[in-house]
Amino acid sequence: MGLLDGKVAIVTGAGNGIGREHALLFAREGAKVLVNDAGGGRDGAVADLRDSGDGAGSSAESVVAEIRKAGGEAIASFDSVAVAEGAERIVADAEKAFGHVDILVNNAGILVDKSLLKMEESMWDSVIAVHLKGTFLCSRAFAKRAVARGEGGRIVNTTSVSGLLGNFGQSNYAAAKAGIYGLTRTMSIELQKHRITVNALAPIAKTRMTNDLPMFQNMETMGPEHVAPAALFLASDLCGGRTGYVLAVAGARMYAFKVVETAGKFKEGESTVWTANEIADNWDAIVRA
Repeated sequence: MGLLDGKVAIVTGAGNGIGREHALLFAREGAKVLVNDAGGGRDGAVADLRDSGDGAGSSAESVVAEIRKAGGEAIASFDSVAVAEGAERIVADAEKAFGHVDILVNNAGILVDKSLLKMEESMWDSVIAVHLKGTFLCSRAFAKRAVARGEGGRIVNTTSVSGLLGNFGQSNYAAAKAGIYGLTRTMSIELQKHRITVNALAPIAKTRMTNDLPMFQNMETMGPEHVAPAALFLASDLCGGRTGYVLAVAGARMYAFKVVETAGKFKEGESTVWTANEIADNWDAIVRA
């Protein structure tokens, strides 16, 4: 028996890299999978922001063919996650093909790196649209159906170390991924009463998106196959009621990201209002973990 027997999963951005590994592993574990990929390049050119697909998503079809060849069930989707109509169609198509939807993995993303002073508004907008808006739109479409069905569900989002810690030349990407962290935390609170868990992955892996970045040279032990088992755990009953977590994967290392609040310092004296000079004088005590 597989961990996802009888389950239906949607994986966005599943034509290559991490998303492809998610889809293949989910299918091997018994899930019926909608493989979504708009078919664009890693910078989102051509396909990522269009309203509907026209067959350009051959990578999605290739993953579907792999799943079917291995005896699994899958369908392809070429819709963009960045527009409401596309997100709604993605979920509706999975429901139409397989009867219901249990799992949503928001993995679709693009990369358009520039330093802040060189970044154009269009570069900001496209990255925010695919990563952050796409996660919102697909999650909303999925959650509406899961709540109406009344049998719970699981959402697995994709944030990034860049969004949680920052990274040079990625202000658009980091802002989108930081937003996904906040969205994950809020959705986990709001959807918990409906038995829908919402968690996120923060993967570090060598893929089509990252293989030319300096930090990923000679890092063959950090492939996307290391990330998929974490997604499987969060999408399966093994996860239980755990929700609101960010699970990070970097090759053989797995860890969790948390926002840490320092103990801080209470202001001394009669006034409870800090002055700027007092903040400067007490800085070490205020920020000490």
